[in-house]
Amino acid sequence: MRLFLLVFLTMVAFAANSILSRLAIGGGHMEATSFGLLRVLSGAVTLVGLCALSGLSLRRDRRQTFWGAAALTTYIVGFSIAYEDLDAGLGALILFGVVQVSMFLWGALRGSPVAPGQVAGAAIALVGLAAVVWPTDGVPAAPLGASCLMALGGLGWAGYSLLGRGAKAPLAATAVNFAAASVIMVPAVLIFGADIVISPWGVVLAIVSGAVTSGLGYALWYHVLPQLAPAVAATVQLSVPVIAILAGAVVLGEVIGLQLTIGAIAVLAGIAIVVLSGPGRRRAAGIPAGKEG
Repeated sequence: MRLFLLVFLTMVAFAANSILSRLAIGGGHMEATSFGLLRVLSGAVTLVGLCALSGLSLRRDRRQTFWGAAALTTYIVGFSIAYEDLDAGLGALILFGVVQVSMFLWGALRGSPVAPGQVAGAAIALVGLAAVVWPTDGVPAAPLGASCLMALGGLGWAGYSLLGRGAKAPLAATAVNFAAASVIMVPAVLIFGADIVISPWGVVLAIVSGAVTSGLGYALWYHVLPQLAPAVAATVQLSVPVIAILAGAVVLGEVIGLQLTIGAIAVLAGIAIVVLSGPGRRRAAGIPAGKEG
């Protein structure tokens, strides 16, 4: 029961990042890139503090740190700007779907065993993603530009996750990557941040997102991962967009329409098939430890 509660709390923390971002950015309390910068900076402070308390060394390979931080920055920028226009649940679904499908495809291209059911599952998930943004009666279900930015964020997070698969000390590696991404984010704020808007409430939301639901959320995930089988760890993350969709409806008053419902079911079902089918289900799913948005 204790493990179940910890895993559930972790998934809630991951989903909360979407709610907090949409609340701050969509609500006009903070400009997107400034929110992203403060989020990653507060996350870095929290993670570095956790490493200090745990006695973990922060010395990392510079090349790995650069590429990891660049991928993380791509995720943060795409994720944050997309939430200017996307609902929290829809954004989480696009992010989640792109991350999982792209990592599966990367694993397949790299020679991981692929079962027919996994190919079918990936196809179903891609169709589901198309369904949630497909125009109805000529009206886009979701802003195309924002959807593409969230997809870019998903690719960034997938790349970050793949780069971190071999990390011997994932908590320390994540702390250093967050710190380096804080530096890289500064030019992004200057380039993409049009009118800088910073309110006290927006700052609070960014710090909670960075320090609590990102920093502490990742630390808790690292704590429970050794107690979960890889397939279980992969499958349980299917709950993240569902929690975000439901929380978006309750907290933000977002509408759960039929198109979103059908698309979400298709995406989650497709990814579940990818994860659970075939002899290579533990590897071909391509979901490394602790790499969720």
